[in-house]
Amino acid sequence: MSSYPYDCLNNWPPPIELLPWLNAKGSLTAMLEEKAGQPLRVERSFEGYRLLTLHQKRQLGLHNSALNRSMLAWVREVRLYGNDDKPWVQAQSVFPLASLKGGARRLQQLKGIPIGYVLFKRSRTLPNKRSVCLTDDGWQRQTCYDWYRRKLLISETFLSAFLSSDA
Repeated sequence: MSSYPYDCLNNWPPPIELLPWLNAKGSLTAMLEEKAGQPLRVERSFEGYRLLTLHQKRQLGLHNSALNRSMLAWVREVRLYGNDDKPWVQAQSVFPLASLKGGARRLQQLKGIPIGYVLFKRSRTLPNKRSVCLTDDGWQRQTCYDWYRRKLLISETFLSAFLSSDA
C-alpha cells in the first residue's frame, strides 16, 4: 500500500497499477521515458510569476507570519506526452523566488526540458515530503523537494491516457 497519505477528496486508495508511479523516489521523468520508449514531449501551458497560495506556503514548510505575507514564485505548468498524442501527466512546478538564486535561476529557463533532467542530474533521489490525493483530473502526487537547500513544489497528475496507454 502507499506510504503517503491520500485523502484530498476522499479516502479511496489509488489503483494498484499507479502505486509505483505515485511512490517513485527518483526521477518520474526517467520512469515515464522508460515506459514510453522515447524522450517525453513537454508542452507548456503556463510559465511565469504567480503569488503563492496559502496551501502552497504550508506545503513549502512556511508558518506563522510568513503565511500572511505575499510571496511570488515562478510557476511552470506543463503536459507530458509519452508515445502517443494524448498527455500522460499534467504537472505544475512552483519555485519560490527565494529558491531561485545562483545556479537555480536556470529553472526559469527550462522551456521544453523536463524538470527531472535538472533535479536528478547529480542525485538519483532528493529529500522530499510528499502527499498523494485524488483530484478532478486524476491521481496526483504533490512533492516538496529539498534541492540543494532550496524548496521546490512539484505536483504531477496522472491523466486517464496514462492508465490506458499500452506502453
